[in-house]
Amino acid sequence: MSTKKTSGGFPLIISALAIVICIGIGLFIYSNILGASSNFEGGNRDSHKPINILGTMYMGGFIVPILIGFLLTVLTFAVERFVTIQKAAGRGATDKFVARIKTLISNKDFATAIAECDKQRGSLANVVHEGIQKYQFVKNDTVMDKEAKVHAIQKALEEATALELPMLSKNMVVISTMASIGTLAGLIGTVVGMIRAFAALANAGAPDTAALATGISEALVNTLVGILTSAFAIIFYNFFSNRIDQITYAMDEAGYTIVEEFQSSEK
Repeated sequence: MSTKKTSGGFPLIISALAIVICIGIGLFIYSNILGASSNFEGGNRDSHKPINILGTMYMGGFIVPILIGFLLTVLTFAVERFVTIQKAAGRGATDKFVARIKTLISNKDFATAIAECDKQRGSLANVVHEGIQKYQFVKNDTVMDKEAKVHAIQKALEEATALELPMLSKNMVVISTMASIGTLAGLIGTVVGMIRAFAALANAGAPDTAALATGISEALVNTLVGILTSAFAIIFYNFFSNRIDQITYAMDEAGYTIVEEFQSSEK
């Protein structure tokens, strides 16, 4: 019996390349959009006098393009996870599919149940498909006893589930890591900005107001972008984790139904 597997998600090398590309785009945005001369007084970005929010963000310093890259990474992998998990969930509502499968198995209409799996597709359908096929195989086996047959069905379900779960959680670590790194990188930029601001205040006589403004801008902008990156990462991570839990629970529920029906039929 061949075990099907739902494919999807960025391979490791593509994931690493995607992060590098996102940071590269962040550098481009920082230099060519935020740092455009039209965002500064007199058309000179070296004047440290921004005239809009884009210029103010440019004043955030060298951490800003990195944070923008992290934010783009979160958004990129969020889209990747959304597409992959939607594919894994298959067509239609998961709960309705499980309900149909439970009814068909209770009626021992396995041919229709397999047809429903082929129609629904996705990780859940693959697990159910393998369980039903194993059910039919051991049902006609005259050598194995009941306990061995139940164990064989459970093993088939576990193996099918084990093939699907890594694909569901793949690249989730990138999103969770960005939730932490975004805050830390923003904090680094904030500290650097505050150091510059206090250095400007420490000057003897009149403080350098331009340096003071630059330092405060750097601190606040990095805090803002860092918090946004972490907030998006946490929201997406929790959302996708919940969807994965729903699919996993549906797999367990469908698998339990198959095993329970077999045990009832063998009495």
